[in-house]
Amino acid sequence: MPGVCSSTKPVVSLCNLSLSYGRGKHVREVVHGVSLDVLPGEVLGLVGESGCGKSTIAKCVAGFLKPSSGDLVVCEGAAGPARGPHKVQMVFQDPSSSFDPRRTFGQSVTEGLRNAGTPKGEALARAGELFERCGLARELLGRYPHQVSGGQCQRAAIARALAARPALLIADEATSALDVTVQAQVVALLRELNAEFGMAVLFICHDLALVQDFCDRVAVMREGRIVEVGPTEQVLSSPSDPYTARLIASAL
Repeated sequence: MPGVCSSTKPVVSLCNLSLSYGRGKHVREVVHGVSLDVLPGEVLGLVGESGCGKSTIAKCVAGFLKPSSGDLVVCEGAAGPARGPHKVQMVFQDPSSSFDPRRTFGQSVTEGLRNAGTPKGEALARAGELFERCGLARELLGRYPHQVSGGQCQRAAIARALAARPALLIADEATSALDVTVQAQVVALLRELNAEFGMAVLFICHDLALVQDFCDRVAVMREGRIVEVGPTEQVLSSPSDPYTARLIASAL
């Protein structure tokens, strides 16, 4: 049941959230009774093995999927100006496929602003500012996704998400398709933007080293359930759940 709460509460709050696919005898529950808060301005890591439900949670929070049961409350949080669906923005694993290949970056990044009534010139100026803030030349606004590198495309995707001034940015394996050097650059950029704009970040990642370096807290998922959540250093150095311990050991 979507809702809106005051800015003194979590940016997003999930309470006993479940989601199932299929009907009748073929129903498969992929998320089971998940309760989780994302706090204003924090970076929350969400980790677990492939298929455990991390991306399903992200898509529920972003509004792409409707939970079967439970409560999902989206709040204003620390970032303020965002309204409605724009308060949550998502950056995906494959940056090139998240853009329309027939449109320039300028057209894609300004689309939301133009739909909200921002004049074309003002929207382009805003897009240029965001590109520069994300380490891209303004000239790239005239390029198409296939004309730039994967790292540049992911930075453009982040700029597009920031155009809506979200309270929460979801990064769903947003660095996994990039090489190690570019991964570090994108994570550094997200850290700077988190501090600069005060937005919360839900960082879904299988790389525990990146999670340890970037996240304030971490939640561990197993087979659709949250088995452990807490400060990152505490969870990764002294896990309380056996599954978390095995997940950490497998990453060493």
